[in-house]
Amino acid sequence: MKAIFYPLVVVFALVFLSGSPREYSYDKSLEGTWELINRYTYDENTVTDTIHNTNGYRQIKMYSKNKVMWTRFVPKDSVEWFGYGSYYTTKNSLVETLEYGSASMMKIIDTMRVFSFKLVIEKDYFSQITVDDEGNSIFSENYKRIE
Repeated sequence: MKAIFYPLVVVFALVFLSGSPREYSYDKSLEGTWELINRYTYDENTVTDTIHNTNGYRQIKMYSKNKVMWTRFVPKDSVEWFGYGSYYTTKNSLVETLEYGSASMMKIIDTMRVFSFKLVIEKDYFSQITVDDEGNSIFSENYKRIE
């Protein structure tokens, strides 16, 4: 009996353990602090150029459960840029509704408060992609998680 039982246990163990690897999920939430690392321009949904941050340029976004705040620092520009508002995400989209911001941003908010993006998110990276009326990618901001 042992001669049959032990080989069967070994075979079942090997079959059980040799299954496809488990997919580890992670929190795809935007909650946290993110820094802009670069921007892409697209032509026909293909990245055609990468624009890297230079000379101390920084842009930070902070997401809480339902609120977003962002700020931009451009050393050679005296114009202040920041905004605050609410946001929500779906599986593939990010929608930000700005409530107020710096004087320069308020000029934009006065004409356009809701900003919709295609969202690509990974554990410590996300892209907010601006698309045209036909759904083609035209520009993206790419962020890494810093907290």
